[in-house]
Amino acid sequence: MNQMNDAPALPVFTATRYVQPLREGGSLPAVLDSDGGLFVTKFRGAGQGARALIAEIITGLLGRAAGLPVPELALIDILPVFGRAEPDPEIQDILRASHGVNVGLRYLDGAFNYDGLAAGELVDPAFAADLVWFDAFVTNPDRTARNPNLMIWARRLWLIDHGAALYAHHDWASIDAARTASPFPLIRDHVLLTHAGDLHEADSRLAARLTPDIISLVLQAVPDGLLMDPVIAGEFDNATAARERYRSYLTARLANRHTFVQQAVQAQHTARENPGMRRSARR
Repeated sequence: MNQMNDAPALPVFTATRYVQPLREGGSLPAVLDSDGGLFVTKFRGAGQGARALIAEIITGLLGRAAGLPVPELALIDILPVFGRAEPDPEIQDILRASHGVNVGLRYLDGAFNYDGLAAGELVDPAFAADLVWFDAFVTNPDRTARNPNLMIWARRLWLIDHGAALYAHHDWASIDAARTASPFPLIRDHVLLTHAGDLHEADSRLAARLTPDIISLVLQAVPDGLLMDPVIAGEFDNATAARERYRSYLTARLANRHTFVQQAVQAQHTARENPGMRRSARR
């Protein structure tokens, strides 16, 4: 069921306490307390910076619109005084570079990482097919057996960490019509590929939910400050132009989805025929 019928308005909370770093993340996200509760926060001053935060918002909201379980998203405001008592110099550097808007996902207290051997019975084939389709659509390389970015909470799988998705936005100048419509080879490493049901049925389900209008609504939730962040400034004249570039890319990819769907179907067939040949994607 579509989880978003109106233009999304992400809540804005102010960080009040640095709880703990999550050092398994490449960009050192952290659990922060805020006036809205606990959030796993991605920082604009770390890793891929604003682009990772933009990907997190767009992919997370598209996932929710597709009916996939993504924790609540919020914008986390970090004030200049926040974290000054933090003794770790690496964390201090990240916080100093992250004043202003950052992105958080609601902390799922008691959640644990997905392990197919321990929790495979929780994977519904239709859900797995939807997730394979979705990750191929948003070009998300981080859903592998080594790095599934799936959490189990309340006996349900939840999707986290989409900062590596939409990697076309790291080099917009090279993304022409052919590359926009290209398949997604890394889908062969998807952790749920062999668990997935009919990918053509998933295509029918999700294409009906992720309409061009929904894509446009999702893009309205991305703050102008991230789209025009100083680190990526100069690519577009203004935030409206930036949104239009994302919109044109995503709607064209949706219109040409048969290319990534067919490749996913072929990868699924190959993985089932040769289970010992599955690859583990690198970080």
